[in-house]
Amino acid sequence: MFCGVITNVLWYNISMSERRNLPIGIQTFEELRTKNCIYVDKTQFIEKLVRVGKPYFLSRPRRFGKSLFLSTLRSYFEGRKDLFDGLSISETETEWKQYPVIYLDFTGKNYKTYEDLLIQMDDMLSEYEELYGKRTESKDIAIRFRNLIKAAFEKTGNQVVVLVDEYDKPLLQNVIDSNLKGEIRDALKGFYGNLKSEDKYIRFAFITGVTRFDKVSIFSDLNNLNDISLSDDFSTVCGISQSELKERFVPEIKEMAQNNDMTEEQCLSELKKNYDGYHFSPDTREDIYNPFSLMNAFFNKSFGSYWFSTGTPTFLTKMIRDIDFDFTTLENEIEIGYRTLENYRLTATDPVPMLYQTGYITIKSYDKDFRSFTLGLPNEEVKYGFYENLIPLYAGYEEKTSNIEVLNFIRELCAGKVNEFMQRINNIFAAAPKQTNQRHYELNCQAFVWLIFKLMGEFVLCEVQNGKGRSDAVVWEKDAVYIFEFKMDKTAKEAMEQINSKDYPIAYKNEELDGRKIVKIAANYSSADEQLNEWIIE
Repeated sequence: MFCGVITNVLWYNISMSERRNLPIGIQTFEELRTKNCIYVDKTQFIEKLVRVGKPYFLSRPRRFGKSLFLSTLRSYFEGRKDLFDGLSISETETEWKQYPVIYLDFTGKNYKTYEDLLIQMDDMLSEYEELYGKRTESKDIAIRFRNLIKAAFEKTGNQVVVLVDEYDKPLLQNVIDSNLKGEIRDALKGFYGNLKSEDKYIRFAFITGVTRFDKVSIFSDLNNLNDISLSDDFSTVCGISQSELKERFVPEIKEMAQNNDMTEEQCLSELKKNYDGYHFSPDTREDIYNPFSLMNAFFNKSFGSYWFSTGTPTFLTKMIRDIDFDFTTLENEIEIGYRTLENYRLTATDPVPMLYQTGYITIKSYDKDFRSFTLGLPNEEVKYGFYENLIPLYAGYEEKTSNIEVLNFIRELCAGKVNEFMQRINNIFAAAPKQTNQRHYELNCQAFVWLIFKLMGEFVLCEVQNGKGRSDAVVWEKDAVYIFEFKMDKTAKEAMEQINSKDYPIAYKNEELDGRKIVKIAANYSSADEQLNEWIIE
């Protein structure tokens, strides 16, 4: 929260003419290369992929470069040698054979109904049927796809390449609607089954998505699917590694350091803290940066929150609240088995694998003996963005609202205005829509306070254990230590008696000796009034 003055700043003179083209919003390889944008060479992975194996599946979070890599594969199989000049694969590829490519993109459509999916599928298939010939009048998308593969093979004399971008978007948009999700799943199951039944006509197939939660059901007939999502060999196929950052973005790092009055080392450290920390395989020796956030940070020359500004799945945050998932455990990291992470199917009781697949937590370490992963929050951008999206839900709102301004909370506490701080919390709960689930009340109070301080970068511990019991929340501020205890449908006096009888302050005597005062706050939440009806401050 508090920033000191940075000294020994290195200054650089970087003119506008020296600024390079950053690929902001560009997801096609051809456009990126023809516009002379910065490109982190990932073509070495193509050689590994095309040499053996088909079809492939890759899961990565949104905005991590899946579409760009798929577009790179498209240009490669279309024989566009000119686009690969100077890249890794240009040194090893000699044939540059042209194949018929069927590229199916699910990213640019909303799928509110089953008919929306059929319209999108019809549009994509019709485009290629015009190109390679239409062999059937059937409206069944699985039959049309099967015949399209054969038609493309017969017309060109070459096997077909099938590339699918974000196969799971129709499913993710309807994950709460089990009936609609089931319809979509059944349709896609028959559709993708062609990748096995028509194998002799297919040279290569590559499917991308955010999640693997329906892999078993959708791809059950596709038992030759090669899932490389957790492969050490392909862990950096998307994203930007530490070495790639330092080698390919020297001018951008210099300019950003200059703009923020930093040394290059300080700038790199801040970039790492905000956008690094991802791992997508058991080998965690090299961190991976979120490329979308990194490019936007360089473009704006500011350490902003970019990945979260593109949206957060509402169903995921609601699931965390509704099942009483203790999201504070993510601060200390949690353990999960390899098989659970690899073969996960979405359930209403365990959001952890989905949090991993969607990029909110990542692999921190791997235990070979027990084949288990330790997962945790990857970086500051994700941590604070995640907490910000949770706050409205724990305050009683179903959607994000601008009424909750965290800065006001911290200003009041920094000024020692504890009563005003508690009143502000109470105002949020009092203004929130009425709730029907009584059991969430006390948890919501505790979680809401915890999130408020976490978002301000404060050091917060919830349900802190000492020898006699647990306090709900303890907050360290520069002048004070605040100990919170919440009750529901009791009294603030009972809450204060618990603080004193359990002697919660004893654990913070050293802080008191260092000049911080100990402040005890006891509050009661009334389920009838759906707000804090009283509190005591000592």
